[in-house]
Amino acid sequence: MFHENWQNAFSGADRLSWVMAALIVFVVANVLAFSRRYLAGDRNARGHRRDVLLLGASVLVLVFADHVLVLLAAWVAADLLLVRLMIHGGRWAAARNAGLLALRTFGIGFLLLGGGLGLLAVGSGTSSVRDIVAAASGSPAASVGLVLIALAAMTQSAAWPFHRWLLSSLNSPTPVSALMHAGLVNGGGFLLVRLAPLYLARPALLHGLFVAGLVTATVGTFWKLLQPDVKRMLACSTMGQMGFMLMQCGMGLFGPAVSHLCWHGLFKAYLFLNSGSVVREKHRSESTGAPTPARLVAAGLAGVLGALAFSSASGIGAGLRNTGGLMAGLAFLAAAQLAFGLLRAPMTPLRLFAASLVGAGAGILYGLSVRLVEAILAPMHATQAQPMDALYAAGFAIVVLGWLARNLNLPGRLEARAAWKRLYVAALNGSRPAPRTVTAVRTSYQY
Repeated sequence: MFHENWQNAFSGADRLSWVMAALIVFVVANVLAFSRRYLAGDRNARGHRRDVLLLGASVLVLVFADHVLVLLAAWVAADLLLVRLMIHGGRWAAARNAGLLALRTFGIGFLLLGGGLGLLAVGSGTSSVRDIVAAASGSPAASVGLVLIALAAMTQSAAWPFHRWLLSSLNSPTPVSALMHAGLVNGGGFLLVRLAPLYLARPALLHGLFVAGLVTATVGTFWKLLQPDVKRMLACSTMGQMGFMLMQCGMGLFGPAVSHLCWHGLFKAYLFLNSGSVVREKHRSESTGAPTPARLVAAGLAGVLGALAFSSASGIGAGLRNTGGLMAGLAFLAAAQLAFGLLRAPMTPLRLFAASLVGAGAGILYGLSVRLVEAILAPMHATQAQPMDALYAAGFAIVVLGWLARNLNLPGRLEARAAWKRLYVAALNGSRPAPRTVTAVRTSYQY
């Protein structure tokens, strides 16, 4: 009987589980390889490798678990191991305080997750996550449970206002930061995608996810531009990217959200593991080019090519009848931003051609990855574009306006105004880590 129950606890393994497992194994393997040299001579190196392996095992149990209690146990085990890795040796007060802050946030998330899953389990009469999704209860208690789970996902993914633990975690060893930003923060997205059919049946909850993602993406992206060091910039970037992931979930596009998680996880792991090379880089003195009308038109052309390529490669239409068209809009912004980086003054025909080629290539690559993930997750029915409404349109308009403001150098034009100075200082203060996680005196650094 026990053997049968143990097998049933993991009977929820599906294609989503295998996709996430592949990402986890790849990231853990690279973190361990990096740690071998990074922690050479560290007295806690062996314990670090042990905890990384245990953390990877816990997350694998999480993504394959079907029983509610097994999922909760794996969730809390992964969080506790992450806190242990963040604190490392325990002698550095700032690192210890950062771990305790993360622990408090994770504790709130665990209570929210436990309450939400409990309501769903009681309402559906089963402890199987797969059966809970299949039951698709429309009761008010189930809706409350999904709200609690969404909040738990936000705590794990460092969405605003649960972001402080992530911005205060930079005392962690670099491989731990890579594992955290490439793996553990994705837990919130995984949880939402696992329950995607239940959220798709509740448009109001999707709107809530979209707004939460919009706020997080806007705040995180803006804060990223203000940071004085590379690791804090990467932390704010992760916050912003998790916001875009929540926006995709809120648009009913859970398949593209998984693709976003995978791309972000791989790229952010690379950036953290490569962050030490920044000290050897030479700062470029050449101008990046003023936002002239010609440059804007050329970047816009590359953006259009990127959007069309994405739409064709992904199979997601570019029309505005539903939220699928917003994905093409985001592809336009991404391709145009890539083009801005290439179209430095003077804007030569070769650079114009290269920018157009890069924009189209990026659109094709991202579109194919979305198509692949959606094909893999097809049995889950995790993607259902929502009808376009005023909320989605307004949210996308805010993203576009923010992108234009950055590339038209609006901050530079407003820097002399008192209102802008107050906003700048407020944003700089808001993005600071918790005071107890900062080492103000060099002699306090005891690692």
